[in-house]
Amino acid sequence: MSVRLERLPAYKPKRLFRLTNARIVSQAFFFGAFVLAIWATWTTRLKGYPVSRLLEMDPLVLISTALATGSVYRALGWGLLVLALTLLFGRVFCNWICPYGTLHQFVGWLFNTRKPSDRWASNRYRPIYFLKYGILAVFLILAAMGALQIGLLDPIVLMYRTFATAVAPASDALVAGAAERLSLDGVWLDSLKFRPGVEHRVFVGSFWIGLLLFGLVAMNTVIPRFFCRVLCPLGALLGVFSRAAVFRINRDVHKCTDCNMCLSRCEGASDPQGAVRLSECFACMNCIDDCPEDALSFRAVGLDTRQVVPAPDFGKRRVVFASLAGFAALPLIKNNGVNSGQNYSPKLIRPPGSVEEQEFLERCIKCDQCINVCPTNVLQPATFEEGGVESLWTPVMNFNIGHCQLKCTLCSEVCPTGAIRKITVEEKLGRGAFAAAGPVRLGTAFYDLGRCLPHAMEIPCVVCEEVCPVSPKAIQTKDVEAKDVFGRVVVLNKPFIVPDLCIGCGICQTECPVTDSRAVYVTPVGESRSLERRLLLQNRAQGA
Repeated sequence: MSVRLERLPAYKPKRLFRLTNARIVSQAFFFGAFVLAIWATWTTRLKGYPVSRLLEMDPLVLISTALATGSVYRALGWGLLVLALTLLFGRVFCNWICPYGTLHQFVGWLFNTRKPSDRWASNRYRPIYFLKYGILAVFLILAAMGALQIGLLDPIVLMYRTFATAVAPASDALVAGAAERLSLDGVWLDSLKFRPGVEHRVFVGSFWIGLLLFGLVAMNTVIPRFFCRVLCPLGALLGVFSRAAVFRINRDVHKCTDCNMCLSRCEGASDPQGAVRLSECFACMNCIDDCPEDALSFRAVGLDTRQVVPAPDFGKRRVVFASLAGFAALPLIKNNGVNSGQNYSPKLIRPPGSVEEQEFLERCIKCDQCINVCPTNVLQPATFEEGGVESLWTPVMNFNIGHCQLKCTLCSEVCPTGAIRKITVEEKLGRGAFAAAGPVRLGTAFYDLGRCLPHAMEIPCVVCEEVCPVSPKAIQTKDVEAKDVFGRVVVLNKPFIVPDLCIGCGICQTECPVTDSRAVYVTPVGESRSLERRLLLQNRAQGA
């Protein structure tokens, strides 16, 4: 009878300083900074704060917009800092800075009920983790051909969009509901309204945007860090750069006892128990703190291919397939019959300061920061109806919900990519140095005379004319005396549009008392940013 003796891990004294504690402090700081930026944007308390800095630090935004437009906009150079960090320390951004990564790690920790042996199995590398590199290739090829779609899955963009259109309005509803149930007095209720005049914001499609985030986070119960390991295009980009990282996880083979304790909490499934996969390692430092033999360390080590797997698990067939998928996706995205030539949807009205539509689509990353900062709730994420697949979740104006304030340019202040260029109030109103160009026009208002009360039903109504904010008014009326069916003589102020003066602000549509389908509505024809969509051959108001 033989007795097998197993070597037990040596006793490891507790360290006074654990690297994971430093990482947790970093994660808490950057997640708090993200929430603060969202709050400052949501409540329009900008005050010059860099509320879009995390978006500007995103190297995938930097590279993809540069491919699409051939230029780098304003502060996107911050992305070079993240690339420099990656070349030094590997994918530290994923587990030290990224708020989306922090959310996934927290949820994974909270709902992790696996046994130790199951944890080891779940944290080993799987071939499916190559998928994110294929997604990255598709997005970059599309960007190079002028179709910017990284916002669909970029983690920073996805986080901003979800908080702006799903989390923030949900919190509005919860706060308002709690206030009503607790019967708080008027002072309390007023203090809970961050934006006067907007009691509760609503966003078209917010359910699906929120459901996407919920589904991706819930997948952590199936595969730990599912999004980060399988889908994240930003993580894939950083993984490509991290192959040349100066600092990396180093395993001392003379100390290692193959106990697999380092697999217990490996966030990136980078196989620290063997040849470390540099492109997958998040530098979370969990393996170093968990190793009972001090066999693992994070240090500057020369690239020894016997100890590491430096490059992602590429294969010729995979690369070819991803490339073909990128080229095939372009006509599927572009050929939707909505945004070609002058054939634009009448609902595709962009915010003031937006560049021409094709360039807009080459710049907009669908972060919805402009939607978050809008004080009247008029900006909404586009659905398939407005602009097809290519325009999905880009900002459009919905004047049935709100209107564009005359002296508001907040959306242009937070756009990180220049899809909405920064403008001043003077430029928007066409004053001072911009008087010759005239005001920024979002579109032109039209009447559905079959629904207009004075025109169709001979009922006096001048709401649209009263609220028109321009001077002289773009909505004027003609006095017409008529006898109603009851024999009484009434004066009907029948409204009409002066297109030379209309700026398409949409307040007439918002305030129209015919609420189901407005009698007055705005379309983008005549907008300033496109000569192809002009309405008038000459502008009579400017004497042209």
